[in-house]
Amino acid sequence: MSYPIIRSLLDTDFYKLTMQQAIFHHYPTAVVDARFHCRSDVDLRPLADEVREQIDALAQLQLTQDEKSWLTGTGIFQGDYLDWLEQHRLDPSRVDVEITEQALEVNVQGSWLEVTLFEIYILAIVSELYGRRYQAGASLEQARDNLQVKIQWLQSQVDKAEGFHFVDFGTRRRFSGAWHRELLETLQQEVPEYIQGTSNILLAKELGLQPVGTMGHEWLQAHQALVDDLATSQRRALEVWFEEYKGKLGIALTDTISMSAFLKDFTGELAQRYIGMRHDSGEPIEWGERAVAHYEQLDIDPRSRNLVFSDGLDFTRAWEISHHFAGRINTSFGIGTWLTNDVGGKPLNMVLKLVSCNGQPVAKISDAPGKTMCLDTGYVENLKRIYGLI
Repeated sequence: MSYPIIRSLLDTDFYKLTMQQAIFHHYPTAVVDARFHCRSDVDLRPLADEVREQIDALAQLQLTQDEKSWLTGTGIFQGDYLDWLEQHRLDPSRVDVEITEQALEVNVQGSWLEVTLFEIYILAIVSELYGRRYQAGASLEQARDNLQVKIQWLQSQVDKAEGFHFVDFGTRRRFSGAWHRELLETLQQEVPEYIQGTSNILLAKELGLQPVGTMGHEWLQAHQALVDDLATSQRRALEVWFEEYKGKLGIALTDTISMSAFLKDFTGELAQRYIGMRHDSGEPIEWGERAVAHYEQLDIDPRSRNLVFSDGLDFTRAWEISHHFAGRINTSFGIGTWLTNDVGGKPLNMVLKLVSCNGQPVAKISDAPGKTMCLDTGYVENLKRIYGLI
């Protein structure tokens, strides 16, 4: 191994630490199983040894005093959690890396409190190793050229730009950590009025950007096994999140069981307490119209709420969505792979998702075909019945 790809505990998404803190306070004994899945038609098996080496290197990560002080300054993290995180060391033995006849398999099992951090590290490791060896046509020269085209397009919209901004969401599928940093530095220098922040904690800290993120699908998925009545799982997940953050992280993720199921639960105090919703699958404008209508039905002024769009966006599509909802509801955009891995060649489409919690299956039922993930099809059918989807 020439050097570790992940060299700081903070080289991850903000929502990983916000979820870990909530797990620390509410579910410290929960045990989970998470599985890697590559949706791209590529053979990653030759990377197995390097992936294993890079995961083993994660054991050396530790929170520094400087990093701890910075996290304290965000106003999001509590002292007891940060004290624990400072002492914590990741255990790579929790991660199994195997080669089967069909694919590279990466499985993570153990305490949810620890397993949650492995997700972004593993995805970023696989993405960078793949980029180095197999992403045909990829080059930093091409990346820089592509970025300049994007920046010039943004600058050409200057007269129509009021209210438009975006956040970098590209850590997990980036071409490399070095390119991720260069990309953000370039955007900061050339279009500072458009870039609102980054999900990457380390780069937010070092570049003076706003760290952005709230919850991920795993938070809502795990609650399917953490409640006595499955029909209450989504509502309970949102209630516990509010208990933890008192509205500071008030964007709710809507597609763990589907937007239809979400809206049935997102009423009364929940809708009042949360400042908005995040879109991550399905047709975005249709989704946004449903969100606006939902707020209007609840007598909540949509102009007081926020919609965050984060599913496979580029600037053109984000601009169209922004224009469509202008003056009706606030919008912002999380843009990932199109920024951090538009370098030539085709980046990987991959995830690492929970498949069980406390020995019980959990599922994500997406608003887009092909994104549903669960090892137990019978459980998925039962979940759909309970939430009125079949």
